[in-house]
Amino acid sequence: MTGRPATVTVLGLGGMGSALARAFLAAGHTVTVWNRTPARAEPLAERGAVAAATVEEAVTASELIVVCVVDYPASDAFLHPVADALRGRTLVNLTSDTPERAAAAAAWAAGHGIAYLDGAIMVPIPVIGGPGGFVIYSGSPQAYETHAPTLAALGGKGRYLGEDPAGAALYDLAMLGFFYSSMAGLMYAFALAGTNGDRAVDFVPYAAEMVHIMPDLIAGAAEEIDARHYPGDLGDLAMESVGIGHIVEAGRARGLDTGVLDAVKALTDRAVTEGHGGDGFARVLELLKR
Repeated sequence: MTGRPATVTVLGLGGMGSALARAFLAAGHTVTVWNRTPARAEPLAERGAVAAATVEEAVTASELIVVCVVDYPASDAFLHPVADALRGRTLVNLTSDTPERAAAAAAWAAGHGIAYLDGAIMVPIPVIGGPGGFVIYSGSPQAYETHAPTLAALGGKGRYLGEDPAGAALYDLAMLGFFYSSMAGLMYAFALAGTNGDRAVDFVPYAAEMVHIMPDLIAGAAEEIDARHYPGDLGDLAMESVGIGHIVEAGRARGLDTGVLDAVKALTDRAVTEGHGGDGFARVLELLKR
């Protein structure tokens, strides 16, 4: 049990929405579920959830309403018609979308007397409900304080970012930008390392060694960025740009698509051209901000 027993409605029962509902059930809460395709509610009903026939029925069943669908246009389509039913309740939208749409959703909620939290789920489906579950929230501080014990059912790393409702969406996309860029680089690494006939699993220990150094690099880059001082004593952009060129050259010689590294090379070349060849890699942040 996380906190006192609460009534929770989950709207949207894709893979992630269903995982949220299962976590609330496992924590001992009374859970009502709804999905545009009713069949998706059946496995949860077998676990003890109440399957609502309509959005309005689902909303009026609970004090806390949790939404998880593909984007805000999808959630708006079924939430806006039941605005009156939502009045006086707390809406937690865990749909991933832009900060601008999160802010618009919060403004709509405020205009209809709905306490609002925006949120982002930062872990894959199997982690939800466990100690590694990581969900970030922003919006009404009163709503978060009231419902944090219930939301704790989703995992052990819930974090509140502040009153700005767009905050969670901004951090969500920032983290996903890091993730997808990193994954693209990893796929390039697998492709390049595999051109000699090795299996991908043979490269895993070497890729893992790179991952181990990342926390210190992230912390060091953050300090440089906040100070706006980018010393190149451990490696400067002029040298690194040449090295990236070697990576691109090797890939092209082996018939690989080098688009991912071409973009990195263009960024470092630009920094060097603008006179920052002696600075460290974090200097490219200033180019990205333009």
